[in-house]
Amino acid sequence: MAHRLPDFFSANPDIDLDLITTQNFLSLEPGMHPDIFITKMPRVREGYASLPLFHDRIYPVCTPAYLDAHPEIRSLEGLHNGVLLNLSPHGRSQIAEHVDWGIWLAIHHLDIEARPKTGAHYFNANDYNLLIQMVLTGQGVALGFDHLVRPLIDKGLMTRPVEQELVLEETRHYFAYREDKAQDSALGRFRSWFLTQAGQAGT
Repeated sequence: MAHRLPDFFSANPDIDLDLITTQNFLSLEPGMHPDIFITKMPRVREGYASLPLFHDRIYPVCTPAYLDAHPEIRSLEGLHNGVLLNLSPHGRSQIAEHVDWGIWLAIHHLDIEARPKTGAHYFNANDYNLLIQMVLTGQGVALGFDHLVRPLIDKGLMTRPVEQELVLEETRHYFAYREDKAQDSALGRFRSWFLTQAGQAGT
């Protein structure tokens, strides 16, 4: 949302937002009842209505300069043997399915365990923002979640070395909001804005 919020604030100067990110929103601090959840659970808790958003589209990303310097990653085989920056599941909530390089490559018939033992390194981190920063500084290739990396691709800061992708058609992201505030003007305006940004206008 970050790069889109200035437009929202310009159109809605009377609305302030308080954003909290968490890996485990099922056990929030006592007394916390957010007006909105953006989540991968169709039913987050009692008293909230949920609207379906988009499926995850996952594909490799790197910088254009990195791709120019490593043309071998334009193929799945070359990518398989390259420097891979991986999102680790450790410390994460485990609420939704986890897709890492091992799963993504297996879907495309490549075994992560078959990588050369003395070849390019395989870096693990459970912080996705860290991995994206490493990609932007030319340190390797990460799996990009389309709704997160598309603005960077559109700006030319990232590119897709291969066309293959994985679409998680069995799951979606959801916009959940408090039913007792369904008629609240501020919530309604944010909901309409967010759904438009997510390509769900009219939902």
